[in-house]
Amino acid sequence: MDFPREHWVQVASTNPLERVNREIKRRADVIGIFPNADAIVRLVGALMLETNDEWTVARRYMSLETLARVTDNPTVRLPAVAT
Repeated sequence: MDFPREHWVQVASTNPLERVNREIKRRADVIGIFPNADAIVRLVGALMLETNDEWTVARRYMSLETLARVTDNPTVRLPAVAT
């Protein structure tokens, strides 16, 4: 899959991943000791959902139009945007 030139900087950067990892560490440090592995999975899962929602709505990392150009499925339709 080839990304359009305008995506190269975002694709090459690991900043979003590093940000998520820092946030997991920060929240884990606040908790201190986890009672079991499921508690860790819940924390990380909740953070992943929160991060996904934030990037989907507020911080559009890559536009839907340019992502549609690189998808393997040509029938992908862009979601309707409420105005």
